[in-house]
Amino acid sequence: MPFCEVSKYQNQTTTTTTNNNNNNGIQIFYRTYGHGSTKVLLIIGLAGTHDSWAPQIKGLTGADTPNDVDSSSSNSNDEIGVEVCAFDNRGMGRSSVPTKTSEYTTAIMAKDAIALMDHLGWRKAHVFGHSMGAMIACKLAAMAPDRILSLALLNVTGGGFECFPKLDRKTISIAIRFLKARTPEDRAAVDLDTHYTKEYLDEVVGSHTRRTILYQQYVKAISSTGMQSNHGFEGQVNACWTHKMTAKEIEVIRSSGFLISVIHGRYDIIAQIYYARKLAEKLQPYARMVDLHGGHLVSHERPQEVNQALLDLMKASEMKLNPYEWSNLSKKETGSRKLGLNILSEKNTEAGNCSSFLFDILSKFHNGLLYIFALLVMAFDHGKRFLRFSRQSRVGISIS
Repeated sequence: MPFCEVSKYQNQTTTTTTNNNNNNGIQIFYRTYGHGSTKVLLIIGLAGTHDSWAPQIKGLTGADTPNDVDSSSSNSNDEIGVEVCAFDNRGMGRSSVPTKTSEYTTAIMAKDAIALMDHLGWRKAHVFGHSMGAMIACKLAAMAPDRILSLALLNVTGGGFECFPKLDRKTISIAIRFLKARTPEDRAAVDLDTHYTKEYLDEVVGSHTRRTILYQQYVKAISSTGMQSNHGFEGQVNACWTHKMTAKEIEVIRSSGFLISVIHGRYDIIAQIYYARKLAEKLQPYARMVDLHGGHLVSHERPQEVNQALLDLMKASEMKLNPYEWSNLSKKETGSRKLGLNILSEKNTEAGNCSSFLFDILSKFHNGLLYIFALLVMAFDHGKRFLRFSRQSRVGISIS
């Protein structure tokens, strides 16, 4: 099985003792697919494994069998082909699971990805990330911009409060079901509602709905890889919660000159599209916004459109397309979004200022509600643990 031992590829001149401890003994499980001089690194999100990228691996390479299983030799067309690497982040799948929450940040996990590139001998690659993986990809791009050919951010947010969904009955119900899930069947049922739109799940394929078909596939996949451990889940949640891109890091990415695609499902209930668009605007003029009809796992719900967007990004990068020709977010559009509903700003400055002020107040109020929701979810989770511990204590006392 292919593994990368992270500590072997750390730059000793820049790596601190703390970082060495974070990477001591960490092994990252990975798989490569296809052959060619064009390299693509795929970084999956929270609780996901490398095979979650299956539709993109097939679409980019034409292969669905990993190279370590299919050992057929490369051919003369490999120079124009594509080689893809997908891997399990620390805390999930077959990769190492550190027990300390502090060993999970998007910066630490970005260094895992850089170590993997070094392990593969890849000097540069197109880097595509989904959800938490997109946050990791942002950190990687800020840390090592000279290693990036292009950057694709699927269903991304800025981390922290932006990771929380809109507050409504449906999302609260899903959050509670997620925390209560203890079996592959429970987890599969809640994953479907978080990953896809109801419209997509209700589609009939043959004699069954897509929900029925996907449910069976999810149960099988979760059963084969196992439920994510508490250490892994809590660590990856910490990575999302503590993620933040500073103005300096954003500027490093912008000044590096590579093209960027921000791809999002407009009905994503986990990562709100508003925050993805906000990030795309910060990355102007190098970013293109791709808004698709889909949910959080738009890469599965709309694989052809996503794959085409990724191929377009790779082609434009190879052609060294002018960023102003690439971007579909003009300065005028960016400015209007920043002002919210201020359509008549030139005619009525006072009304525009009032609208902007009101928008800021509503945003802060919304963030406050998200914070309360986060506290409730965490209190619920800790309450369950306390009750479980209390029961165990009582059993221990009665036995003694």
